[in-house]
Amino acid sequence: MVSHRRTPANAWRVPPPFRSFAVRSEERQHAFDARAPYEWVHVVRADFLDADALGSLAAEGHARAQAESFTDIEYAATTLEDLAVAAPGVDDLVGRIASALQFTGVLGDDPAAYRSSVATRIDYLAARGAGFHNDVRGHWPRCLFWILALDLADVDFVMPHAGLRVALTPGDLVVFDPTLAHGLCRPADRGVALEASFLDGARDRQVFLTGEILLTDAHWAAAGSPWLPIEEFERRGALDLMVAEFDDSSGSIKRPGALRDCMKRSTCYVDAAGD
Repeated sequence: MVSHRRTPANAWRVPPPFRSFAVRSEERQHAFDARAPYEWVHVVRADFLDADALGSLAAEGHARAQAESFTDIEYAATTLEDLAVAAPGVDDLVGRIASALQFTGVLGDDPAAYRSSVATRIDYLAARGAGFHNDVRGHWPRCLFWILALDLADVDFVMPHAGLRVALTPGDLVVFDPTLAHGLCRPADRGVALEASFLDGARDRQVFLTGEILLTDAHWAAAGSPWLPIEEFERRGALDLMVAEFDDSSGSIKRPGALRDCMKRSTCYVDAAGD
């Protein structure tokens, strides 16, 4: 039995002098465009990973990627063959993850699109809590991220500018827009990432499987976040999440007043765009 919940991530807390958020791109195809952040976070829970499979995958993840200090985030590549060995009791793990992701609808209704997306890249991700940050380089503004919790305890996934806190348990598959600041916090800390809450010890480490979902322009439009000319977001008073810096602990945006010109055509990130 699969359960899916979709949580709004659009209660945006935008610092003045700005009125909204947007993200620009380093890629030539969107040199003079921007899009609004995706307005939802999906959490899919399925029965394809039992306790034994979660434990086996988590042990492999801990062995390959080790986060030694607070806010460390470490990746380790894996292969479909290695995953099959790590979870021998799970028939077609990639297909199972892809089927769960299909509940989000972000790539439409074609199962093959989700399977191809999952098979393109799967990593282990290890953390010891996570200070607030976003992921906006390269092609990532065209992606949603997914994380599948394998081993964690008493942890919230938090997006401070979206007004969102989600309690995680092993087996939760989370899909979100990585251009919005996100982090891992203790529930008792009420959305603040505190080093003191992630002291050394096995309980303070988290491990996930993770990957990207690359969306086309048509997918972004269908998702409600179309790529539009930069002038539209300048009119909206948008703060570019490409240039925002975040306080690791609170997620607050540093020196927003210094970013007033971030939505101008003259601040393009692509050299010789349009040549």
